[in-house]
Amino acid sequence: MKKDIIIDAEPRESRGKNEARRLRARGLAPAIVYGAGKDPVAVAVKPQDITKILQSATGHNSIFEVKIAAVETTPVMVVDWLNDPIKNNLLHCDLKRIDMTKRISVKVPVKTSGEPRGVKEQSGIYEIVTREVEIECLPAEIPDVFTLDVRGLMLGQSLRVSEIPLTGSMKLLTPGDNLISHVVALRAEAEPAAEGAAAAAEPEVIKKGKKEEEGAADDKKKK
Repeated sequence: MKKDIIIDAEPRESRGKNEARRLRARGLAPAIVYGAGKDPVAVAVKPQDITKILQSATGHNSIFEVKIAAVETTPVMVVDWLNDPIKNNLLHCDLKRIDMTKRISVKVPVKTSGEPRGVKEQSGIYEIVTREVEIECLPAEIPDVFTLDVRGLMLGQSLRVSEIPLTGSMKLLTPGDNLISHVVALRAEAEPAAEGAAAAAEPEVIKKGKKEEEGAADDKKKK
């Protein structure tokens, strides 16, 4: 989704670890802007600007403007980023130019709302299998999230990707028969039966062993 956000970036001529250290000492992070048939441009950005976008409701699906001093102002998306494993601050990111007139593929979160009837009335268990789907659409039509009402699901019923309501230019790329969620019965009932079968089989093994021992003893007596 297009955001009314503009972040400033400064072009950089040199690359490498030493340059990255110098940038981070200034409170900046190295980044690259590429795509849309244009040459890539190495830039430096404020880590907090990118982090704020990534932590927003639309996350990495956010489309915003990057203003590169004396070069260009263009809509972009964050397609890759690296955080420090200890401090968790941004170390690097890739910004892809977006042509607002061309369809792109994105992954959108899937959430469910409500408690299924199969849980409330039939003591079933509600399981979520898929938490995001991939779609293709125009950049301006990227949804924040798909929210599906599951209150009507009964025991044994499921929700499939094909049931996601699409609007505008949206097209599903994730297979429609993929499972999103379902209501299933408790599995614990099968375990006692299995344990009982094992217990029932155990005396037979002991009995067989006893006969073998008695047979061996009889052979010794005969000798």
